[in-house]
Amino acid sequence: MRTTKQLSITLPNNMADALKERVASGAYASESEVIRDGLRALFSQEEAVERWLHTEVVAAYDELRADPSKAISSADMRAHLATLHEQHISKNTT
Repeated sequence: MRTTKQLSITLPNNMADALKERVASGAYASESEVIRDGLRALFSQEEAVERWLHTEVVAAYDELRADPSKAISSADMRAHLATLHEQHISKNTT
């Protein structure tokens, strides 16, 4: 039984060129190998996001539901983030 399936895909020119460059450089043996590696990276990233959502985000949501007094307004959050941003900018420009 065959464990692979041949597909035909269409890529923008810049992606097709980048794919061919990786094969030409010797980094990959074939264009299919480049695509497989890219898909493995995509699947890994998606799994990491799912784990993060199910662990940290769900826990934070449950904590907030249990004690709504810990919530802050969106305006307060924007102000807090702006302050952090300003601190970061001033720290990196001095």
